[in-house]
Amino acid sequence: MADPHATDSDDSLPRAPIQRITKPLSDFLHVEAAGGVVLVVTSALALVLANSDLSDAYLALWKTKFSIGFEPMTHSLKHWISDALMVIFFFVIGLEVKREIVVGELRDRRKAVLPIVAAVGGMVVPAGIYLLLQWGEPGQHGWGIPMATDIAFVVGCMAVLGSRVPPGLRVLLLSLAIADDIGAILVIAVGYTETIHWVPLGLAFAGLAVTYSMMRLGVRSIGLYAVVGVGVWLGFHESGVHATIAGVILGVMTPPDRWVSQGRLQQVFGQAHEFLHGDWSLASQRRALLQRMQTAAREALSPLERLEYALHPWMSFAIVPLFALANAGVPFELGDIGEPVAVATGLGLVLGKPLGIFLASFIAVKLGWAQLPQGVTWGVLIGGGFLAGIGFTMALFIAGLALDGDMLDYAKVGTLAGSIVAGCAGMGLLYWLLPAAAASPPAAATAAPPE
Repeated sequence: MADPHATDSDDSLPRAPIQRITKPLSDFLHVEAAGGVVLVVTSALALVLANSDLSDAYLALWKTKFSIGFEPMTHSLKHWISDALMVIFFFVIGLEVKREIVVGELRDRRKAVLPIVAAVGGMVVPAGIYLLLQWGEPGQHGWGIPMATDIAFVVGCMAVLGSRVPPGLRVLLLSLAIADDIGAILVIAVGYTETIHWVPLGLAFAGLAVTYSMMRLGVRSIGLYAVVGVGVWLGFHESGVHATIAGVILGVMTPPDRWVSQGRLQQVFGQAHEFLHGDWSLASQRRALLQRMQTAAREALSPLERLEYALHPWMSFAIVPLFALANAGVPFELGDIGEPVAVATGLGLVLGKPLGIFLASFIAVKLGWAQLPQGVTWGVLIGGGFLAGIGFTMALFIAGLALDGDMLDYAKVGTLAGSIVAGCAGMGLLYWLLPAAAASPPAAATAAPPE
């Protein structure tokens, strides 16, 4: 049996035998592209089950009622996934938005202009195409469905393309997806909130005020914040405003700053160095010092960093796949693709996304507001625009808020078909263009668009 106290050549800490399994698993769970693969598998499984002999059992499963202790909080399993578990998904989105605004690409105004403008174009044009085809029809309320980009699938597609993808395109698409998420959140909050109950909403905002006060007082216990966060979620849930908004707000409120600076960290570990060369046998001093070192090491990372790193695997490998398993499975026939709502949704994703992103970017560059990143030509930008047409998770989420019955099923079919076509078109176009683009001189990346 291996010695649990044996040390690795690259690490002075003891390594238990189980770490030979857990370390590679942990590394895998923090690879963003892997989340896209799991999402594809669970979505395909949902479609297969929904169109097999197990269809009745599969569909009945998500209608199973669960209660958390009192009658008003009795809901279906699908409702708990969409309104409770997905709050964590939106909380992580809030963390990502905060990170991008504070230390990421959205911090620099000139760098932020292009992804923000492109995201706006990539939301307005798909919604316009949908409304053009569904105005005055029963499916009109689904205008928000083709507006969002599924970041997990986009990351997965870029991972498949590998080194062909220039860093500028990668940063642009990820920043665009973040800006896109902000827009989708506003659409959910404004476009799909019908009746507001003010007392629960007031309690939700009181919970947010408590959260802010705890931050100002220096409370560092994640457990306490989680308890208050549940109260905030419950207030939004009962108010009529979609409960996932609670996750976004709490994510954006999360502090991005470290509590222990590099200087303080060095000071604490400097004291430890002195103590280690003294009398290590004094238990009380040893315990106090180790606790101080533990606190310093933990708080040298900001709450935003710690939470994002800890929650990302749960979001990518549990919550989002479970959401897909519950929502992507829809019984359909080939003819359903031709239904008006399916066509409007699919065209919004396949045509609206790349067209909106290209036109908005074209205008921003022509007006001198922004410039294309290095390695990104206009053709490459269109290819990236097609990838942004993979709506999936957020599109299915908005579809569930906007429509029901057959209309919802048709919207799901259009989302699935449109996302597949957009993804294949984007990957094919980028595969064809990127070898030539990679060999182009840097000046070609920022050249003005053709007149």
